[in-house]
Amino acid sequence: MFNSINKIYSKYTGLLIRMDDICENMNWTLMDKCEVLFDKYKIKPLLGVIPANKDPELLTYPKEELFWDKVTNWKNKGWEITMHGCNHLYTQKSDKNDVFNYGGDSEFYGLEFSKQLSKIESGMSEFQKRQIKIRSFFAPNHIYDQNTFEALKKKDIKIIIDGYGLFPFYKDDLLFIPQLFYREIFLPFGIQSTQIHINYWDKKDFERFENFIIKHHNKIVDLDYIIDITDPNPTQRIINFVVEKALKTVRSFK
Repeated sequence: MFNSINKIYSKYTGLLIRMDDICENMNWTLMDKCEVLFDKYKIKPLLGVIPANKDPELLTYPKEELFWDKVTNWKNKGWEITMHGCNHLYTQKSDKNDVFNYGGDSEFYGLEFSKQLSKIESGMSEFQKRQIKIRSFFAPNHIYDQNTFEALKKKDIKIIIDGYGLFPFYKDDLLFIPQLFYREIFLPFGIQSTQIHINYWDKKDFERFENFIIKHHNKIVDLDYIIDITDPNPTQRIINFVVEKALKTVRSFK
């Protein structure tokens, strides 16, 4: 019995490494160091690639002219290439009426369905030019409305790397992989994704991350693993519901 419980515990405990704001202009010195680290520990991260970056802040970083060659190489290594918005430009504001009640600026929220669909199609075309198939997405600043989800489903993107809970879950024909914290934290039970912005890191931040990987690398999972083990488990749904209500309550006071 103990062995059976331990197997279940192990199966549903892990962490997906999600890296944000991957684009031509970024901190390439640290990205190169992360790549060496991931290769060493055989980690397949999920990279949120901005397909047509126009974010003025990100444009101040060094530009990699062979960016798409690098993206193709990462894909060939089995890393998950995810679409992170389209231009990463914030033209909308949600006032906490978005799906996850984050509030703040958004690239998609509030736009009519046709405009959101057009943005998603525009972003996808950049991947299609390089024969990169996209099956997952996360929006800049975590902000979505129902039109965002419907537009994604229209283009057969049905995995969202965002949401509340200790476990991945299906809702409205979409798979959500929770992202709870603003830095890498490994919980003793459950499966979530990180939120990593290396553009804001310094040497100490990378060293902290390296130590984290060394300590937890054997429990870092990839997207395919999560898809394989996710099912409509009633107990997990109840836990996710409680976590969602608690976090939304906390954020409502911010």
